[in-house]
Amino acid sequence: MSQSKVYNSAEEALKGVVSDGQTLAIGGFGLCGIPEALIEALRDSKVKELTCISNNAGVDDFGLGLLLQTRQIKKMISSYVGENKEFERQYLAGELEVELTPQGTLAEKLRSAGAGIPAFYTATGVGTLVAEGKETRDFDGRTYVLEHSLRADVTLIKAQKADKAGNLIFNKTARNFNPDCAMAGKITIVEVEEIVETGTFDPDKVHLPGIFVQRIVLNASPEKRIEKTTTKAVEGA
Repeated sequence: MSQSKVYNSAEEALKGVVSDGQTLAIGGFGLCGIPEALIEALRDSKVKELTCISNNAGVDDFGLGLLLQTRQIKKMISSYVGENKEFERQYLAGELEVELTPQGTLAEKLRSAGAGIPAFYTATGVGTLVAEGKETRDFDGRTYVLEHSLRADVTLIKAQKADKAGNLIFNKTARNFNPDCAMAGKITIVEVEEIVETGTFDPDKVHLPGIFVQRIVLNASPEKRIEKTTTKAVEGA
């Protein structure tokens, strides 16, 4: 009988999987759809010298910002890093390696890894610092740059629902990077708000099949912080 994919806690789900010097892909878009409990458990594990692939670097006291505070990250591969002062400080001080990657290119690097494609050509970044030192080639009169796919030792993602086989359903924006990160990981651990019995989902509604997921942990009450709250004054108030 196969071992259950469901673990009792984030700490238990990471046990025996994470170690110093690994490359991790972390799902989420800004603070939306980040695996909050798994990131906190990763901080508490004290593993270090990590390379983190993520759309963003969190904020100073939440998300991947927690791992920057504890100096557990040596390199960030990201498309946006503008909400984190500690990130800025470490980078300018030469304490953190940064590989800025255009957002669509980052998504395709992850997706391609999951599809078994080692590299691809894209027009994005041609003529900029992004293309420096990389192979270029012309197709139909346009120049493209060769980008290599990104494979992760471990992936941490967030989904709204999972069945016990690891089939996943994401909630709106959380679907942006989480599925691509999951596909790119050798081992994928998912944090979910609800776990149901296998067979509950309509197969046509599944966003990511369980073949990509090795471990599941329940976090029924995530914090779900908002990066920036924008409000409009009520007329007559």
